[in-house]
Order: sequence, then C-alpha cells, then structure tokens
Amino acid sequence: MILRALLSVFAATAIFTPATGFSAAGAAEVWKIGDPIVSYWAGPGFPGGGPLDDTAAIQLREGGWNVVWCHENELDTAQRHGLRGMLVSDLLRPGTLDDPKQKDALDALIGRVGKHPAFYIYHLTDEPAASAFPALGRLVAYLRERDPGHPAYINLLPTYASNEQLGTKGGAVPAYQEHLRRFVETVRPALLSYDHYQFTNSGDQAGYFLNLALMRDRSLASGIPFMNIVQASAWGPTPLASPSGPRVPEPEELRYLVNTTLAYGAQGISYYVYCYPDHLGGIARPDGTTTPLYTELKTRNPEFVRMARELQPLRSLGVFHTGMLPPGAVPLPKDCAVTLDPPAADIPYQPGTRVQGVLLSRFGPAENPDPAAATHFVVVNLDYKTERAIGLRAAGPLELFDAAEGRWLPASGTGATVTLTLPGGGGKLARLRP
Repeated sequence: MILRALLSVFAATAIFTPATGFSAAGAAEVWKIGDPIVSYWAGPGFPGGGPLDDTAAIQLREGGWNVVWCHENELDTAQRHGLRGMLVSDLLRPGTLDDPKQKDALDALIGRVGKHPAFYIYHLTDEPAASAFPALGRLVAYLRERDPGHPAYINLLPTYASNEQLGTKGGAVPAYQEHLRRFVETVRPALLSYDHYQFTNSGDQAGYFLNLALMRDRSLASGIPFMNIVQASAWGPTPLASPSGPRVPEPEELRYLVNTTLAYGAQGISYYVYCYPDHLGGIARPDGTTTPLYTELKTRNPEFVRMARELQPLRSLGVFHTGMLPPGAVPLPKDCAVTLDPPAADIPYQPGTRVQGVLLSRFGPAENPDPAAATHFVVVNLDYKTERAIGLRAAGPLELFDAAEGRWLPASGTGATVTLTLPGGGGKLARLRP
C-alpha cells in the first residue's frame, strides 16, 4: 500500500467454517473476529510511523480505533488501553520457513505473543501479486497450525491495479475476480482486506462500488469476513498540483465511506493514513494534534462497531442503488420488503462526478440466503454534500437503530411510511419489528 501509493498515484489440513474462516483441524481455539474491526494504516506502531506509546494509544482508543499496529514490545501498551494488536515482525515472511535459525526464532515468537491477551493478528504483507500466493499460503498454514487462535493478515490490491500487479490476465473485472479466487483458494485466509482510494482532485474515481461489490461477492462465496481500507489522506510528490492526484477527504466524505462500507456487509474498516511522512491530511499531524477527520471519526468509529455488531450474525442479501448507477451498482428490485417512498429519480451517471442517490442494502438470517427472509436494512444518503429526507415504506412496522446509544427504537411515521433525514453520506440501520 505505502510503496504503491508513493510510486504511483493510482496506479497443512484445515476445516472451513463460515463463521470463522479456516482453522487447524481439531484445534481447541478458533479465531473469531470479535468486535468489528476499526483500524488504520501508517501511524503508531507501524514501521516508520512512530511508536505505539501511551499517548498514541489513548488517542486511538478515544477515537474509536480498536485494532492497532504494534511490535512485540508494544503489546503491553495495547493491553493497558484495551486495544487489539496487529503484530509486525521481520520474521513474518515466507523466507523465514527456509532458514532453520529464523524458523526457530519464529516459533519462539509465536510461543510468546500467542499467549498475550492484547495480541489479535499477524501482519504478513501488503498487496501481493498472485505469484506470491503459494509462498504466503505456506506461511499462513504454518502459523495456523501453531496458533489457530490468531490469524494472518494480508491486504490485497484494488480493482484499478494492473494485470501485472495482480498477476492475472484479462479485463479489469475478470482479472480481479480471478485474483480474489486464487487468493482464497491458495492462501486460505481467515480475513479478507483490500484498499481502494476514490477521491482525486478532478473528481471521484468510478470503481469504488465495483470493488466493494466484488469483494462482497467473494466474502459471501467463501464465508470469510472482509475489511475495507479507505482514503483519509493525499500523497505523492505533488498531490495538490496533479488533477489525477488524490485529495484529502472532507469529514462528510469519510462519513460516506464508513456507511457505504457497512452497507456492503464489511466487518472492518481501516483508514489510509493515520499519520505518516509525506502525506497530507490523515487523522493526526506529526506533532500529535488531531485533524478534523479525527473529530468526525471519533463519532463514526463507535457507530460503525455498534451497527456492524448488529449485522455480524446476519447474511448480506443484496445491495441496491437508486438515483445514479455507477459501475458495480445493482438497481433496487420491486420485491424488496423495504423500499423508497417516493422512489428516487433516475440520474445519469457520469464518471468523475460524485454519486447521488440512495443505497439500500438488506440482511437476513445467516442460514437462509432467500432475499424474502431479509429482516435488517441499511439506508445511506450517497450524496455526501447534501442532507436528504428519505421515505421508507415497509411490509410491517419498523424499528430504527440508535447507533449513538446502541439500542433499537420504534420508528415513528405515517402508516407504513417512515421518513429519515440523513446528512450527506449519512446512514441508518433499520429492521422489521420482531
């Protein structure tokens, strides 16, 4: 992620279980995602991003982050502040298994950190090509055999990566689908993760929802939860001077990214970057003071966790767009138990423009893929610049989730219709009253 962002502006036996991914056969302890993940890339604990000390940990915890980068000697700091650690180590690379001394050192590391209460996940690498998958799969299997309670983490490339970067052939969509398929089947991960950066100085890239849709499809097909890494900064040699260069998102754009990620069924969100040299914006500045994005996410992060926790035992049964239909978008069907009233007007989509309209996704019991079984719905105002009143018509009484308080409340409305007033990029979780 870091290398690609700086060089190009956008350029062994296991049992599979849908709830947890892959675990060592017969293992007494199997990894579970626990609280939905809120993390970051490039910041405290990250190589070159400064230490994870008490000051940084307090800031992260108060901002709603719950998975932090750390070296082994920083796990105690994470524990003191109720944070889960993503471990970085020079030993966490495939070549370690071919060197007897390094392999022994890795075994010793596993033996130490595997017992630490703050340890959550091993970080292996970022954005590998498909050619690296066999070696990574070997290391993932090795770690799983010795420590089935803690998975390995690998972040994947976005849809705008080249065929050379992906290590696959064909058009953008089939090449990316093949990349994801090979990754799941070869590496056998417990968690999927990718990064996609949408905002440029000349407008919004067209592939954001396509990438979400393709990752959601692979997540559902494999029974593996996924995480979305979204843009919180600008970078490159002259990001402000280049029309195609990334721009620093505004707080309402982060709100849009959080809620659309949730609506597509992700169980984790991460931000690029928290704080890192040669990046503009971010969550914090080099002197430790926070940016307006921190203030926004201090509210959004806990709300993401509370809503994603409600959706965690459910299955995503469809994600639908009204208004504009960007690449990857599916129009709202007529048979949805909750629909818009009045319907959203069709708006022609133009690449480079911000998406306008309403996103409506539905969720239901994990064991039942029938869309008619949907019980929960996420509504998002996709126009991140403008507040919007959205009417919902349901087949029965609705309840709305108060994400600030973490409780369900009866919806008030006229007859079968409820009106939601959502700020730009705002989202709401609703359910049919049990």
